[in-house]
Amino acid sequence: MRYRLLGSTGLRVSELFLGAMTFGERGGAGASLGECRRIVDAYADAGGNVVDTAVSYRGGESEEFLGQLLGERRDRFVVSSKYTVTRDPSDPNAAGNHRKNLRLSLETSLRRLRTDYVDLYWVHMWDRHTPIEETMRALDDVVGSGKVLYVGISDAPSWVVARANTLAEWRGLSAFAALQAPYSLINRDIERELLPMAESFGMTVAAWSPLGSGVLSGKYTRPEGPGDQARLASSAICPQELAVARAVQRVADELGYTPAQVALAWTRVHSPAVHPIIGARTLDQLRENLGCLDVDLPADAVKILEDAMAFHVGFPVEFLTANAQHVFGEHANRVDA
Repeated sequence: MRYRLLGSTGLRVSELFLGAMTFGERGGAGASLGECRRIVDAYADAGGNVVDTAVSYRGGESEEFLGQLLGERRDRFVVSSKYTVTRDPSDPNAAGNHRKNLRLSLETSLRRLRTDYVDLYWVHMWDRHTPIEETMRALDDVVGSGKVLYVGISDAPSWVVARANTLAEWRGLSAFAALQAPYSLINRDIERELLPMAESFGMTVAAWSPLGSGVLSGKYTRPEGPGDQARLASSAICPQELAVARAVQRVADELGYTPAQVALAWTRVHSPAVHPIIGARTLDQLRENLGCLDVDLPADAVKILEDAMAFHVGFPVEFLTANAQHVFGEHANRVDA
């Protein structure tokens, strides 16, 4: 495992982040405390140091598990949590990005995590009803209090993030050091605006659902065929997604890796800013996912993968690229940025 800096900060974060959304058994289909311990230990042994959770995951059990599992080694981890999602559906102020919910959510997370600070605190998603100025000031206040070290934002339009960080720069507030968004071979939307925006601000990009909600894990394309449950689920997958899954299986077979390892390796091809968030319900799943660090995708393999899913960045990028020579002259495509 290698490390990079979190955005423009000095904090060292591992290439792969560990997602803790599966930690806990509330709601079913989660991991037990014992299995979570094995997962965290294996991730740490591999050199991983970022564990990502949220106040809402598993009804709070994810944070509670992490608080128990990290214990005295807590300071060796970069613990990240999120707020926005409601803590009480009957209370209109128990959700959103306003100051009241931020404070109460953070105190709840700190108590569950058994710590007095969170390394990275995320706005879980854009709240169109709360002025971004209020959110940035409130986040800066908790950074000033020492209860949060760095801040990030998840699931928001690029213009919101750009405006927030510009306001932070002008007013001397803590800016977003990281962006969290879905990114996989079957969901490349962030390449249109979010990823270029994050790169221009020097932000880290944490990629959630890098296996496309399991579509790219191999469970629908293994030679032995999918199980009964997977077969039923596959009927709900669009043909194009299934074609991508088959391309991933083909490349995996040719290179001698698993589909999950190939799909995870692809997320890191286009930008060093991207850190896949790997989630696992079992130790075996985690170990398989960690194997993506050994995958070096050749250019022809990348082409096979990307040709399977027709992706267009659309306007204005394609328009500007196509007309560059008309606007800037014959040397337009010979200038290195």
